[in-house]
Amino acid sequence: MKPYPFTAVVGMPDLRLALVLSSISPAVGGVLVRGEKGTAKSTMVRALAGLLPGVDVVDACRFSCDPVEPDPGCPDGPHAEGSPAHRRPARLVELPVGAAEDRVIGSLNLERALADGVTDFQPGLLAAAHRGLLYVDEVNLLHDHLVDTLLDAAAMGRATVEREGVSVSHAARFVLIGTMNPEEGELRPQLLDRFGLTVEVASSRDPELRVEVVRRRLAYEADPDGFAGQYAAADAELAADIEAAQRLLPSVKLPDDALRQIAEVCASFEVDGMRADIVTARTAVAHAAWAGRTEVTTDDVRVAARLALPHRRRRNPFDAPGISEEQLEQALQDAEPEGPGPDDDGPGSGAPPEGGEAPPSQGGQEPSGGGSGGDQKPVGAGEAFRARRFEVKGTGEGAAGRRSRAITDNGRTIGVQPAGTKDGHPHLLATVRAAAPHQRSRGRSGAGLVVRPQDLRFARREGREGNLVLFCVDASGSMGARQRMREVKTAVLSLLLDAYQRRDKVGLVTFRASGAELALPPTISVDAAASRLDGLATGGRTPLAEGLLEAARVLRIEAVRDPVRRPLLVVVTDGRATSGADAVQRARQAAGLLAGNVTSVVMDCESGKMRLGLAAELAEHLGAEHVPVAEVAADTLAGAVRTRISGKAA
Repeated sequence: MKPYPFTAVVGMPDLRLALVLSSISPAVGGVLVRGEKGTAKSTMVRALAGLLPGVDVVDACRFSCDPVEPDPGCPDGPHAEGSPAHRRPARLVELPVGAAEDRVIGSLNLERALADGVTDFQPGLLAAAHRGLLYVDEVNLLHDHLVDTLLDAAAMGRATVEREGVSVSHAARFVLIGTMNPEEGELRPQLLDRFGLTVEVASSRDPELRVEVVRRRLAYEADPDGFAGQYAAADAELAADIEAAQRLLPSVKLPDDALRQIAEVCASFEVDGMRADIVTARTAVAHAAWAGRTEVTTDDVRVAARLALPHRRRRNPFDAPGISEEQLEQALQDAEPEGPGPDDDGPGSGAPPEGGEAPPSQGGQEPSGGGSGGDQKPVGAGEAFRARRFEVKGTGEGAAGRRSRAITDNGRTIGVQPAGTKDGHPHLLATVRAAAPHQRSRGRSGAGLVVRPQDLRFARREGREGNLVLFCVDASGSMGARQRMREVKTAVLSLLLDAYQRRDKVGLVTFRASGAELALPPTISVDAAASRLDGLATGGRTPLAEGLLEAARVLRIEAVRDPVRRPLLVVVTDGRATSGADAVQRARQAAGLLAGNVTSVVMDCESGKMRLGLAAELAEHLGAEHVPVAEVAADTLAGAVRTRISGKAA
């Protein structure tokens, strides 16, 4: 079945342009496509492969070497001048989210290396994508170390595999395209910066446009070949334009005035480092070639900045990417040598201005009914700080992250294990030791070892894992004092920022009035939790037992859905229990259900001179660590440790 035609996709001009520019100049660094589910992100990316010109490759070369300029370090080489070659279409290689590192970068056959002294390298997906497209759907769900590997290869144009003293390197030049749904979690800023361009896509709210999208999709499903034939001429024309722009690209000049504009724009948006300037320059050159010009103009710089800067501007991790059109135009005018402004409003000038006040969330509305009198409007959080690291007890084997100890594929080697238990990186010394005693009985006659599969040993490594951090927050009237709730929200926001950096999953349970609710089901999207927290209103009595029972229910369900991710429960309360009969006794019973099963932390929000110490009692019943809200900050803990040490020394 033929892929969906590129020119048949309705709308999304920015995405279309970003993909075309990356195809014209792979040095731009690829495209990150951010958008909600069901917006045809994957459809357009897969359709792009059909527009790229074919490539000439050396026969029998697994690394797609160019016969004119073969890679001198190719593992299948060296290739002699005039080696037989053939032409094939450009490839689109898709990288699954659950791919192992060896599948991505390739693997070495340790058994052959020991027995025959031969470097037997099996190429991975990076080799397959050389001189083509590498597509990563849901790139934000990919392990960070794999994303680092991809971006390093895309930036350097080479992939290197090093295993136990054996090193193999090969060319890996490709256009990297990643798609993601921000609702499922963000990429770290360091990884965002490594993508050349970024585009935000959203489904249209225009009924006529939505009708046309559905009409075309149904027509394609009914007759894929016939539908593709209708757009074959348009796709062929677009492919010819891309090839022409590729030929023109080396002739495009970037004058000093344009460079000054690029520097002025990047400085105006306070982007970190120089990568933004370089990517913007490369994109402007590619856009000039696409427009058929041999010199970069202000229009090229404007378009390049709109695609290269939104994800690089200095921002809080919970802020959405974006740039101000007014600020962009002002920066371009400031850098104009003669002073006149641009002749037009620039692409995308019809977009709504950034910085407008967002509509209040549902959580910000005052609740009504339910006997929850005394409700108070939400109080905003203060500036987040660096929070203490709380971790789950013991050693897990969960998702890659940076919080708790775990047996992982990456980390320090703490032992070895035989093949078949849980294979990972080969351990050369342990394999030699296992095979050495059997060399005489196996009739060894050459210089190499005679190695059997049962001799292979693999490294057992300890690193860090990501956890499920479930916040159980008291939103009752006793928490409603504005200064107290502001302090509590600031502390929780800081812990959420810590969870974002440690690649945790988060969830939010709140309790107030007569019950508890799951305000946010466990998700990788930490910014969604921050948004729910910001809209949290307070009021009513304190159903502490109901909050703990709801937390226990959520953890039971999540243990089935994601059994390898260990939980950390953070209870945010002053310890009071005032809702219903026997409130205190029921709270103690609920705490007993969690004690010993879940690592917990009680964040004590009690303030004032007269304190009851109820949160400390709750922590004892939970078997949890008791932490006053004022001691959540990491520097507070360090100061307390220094004080204790100096006191002992005195």
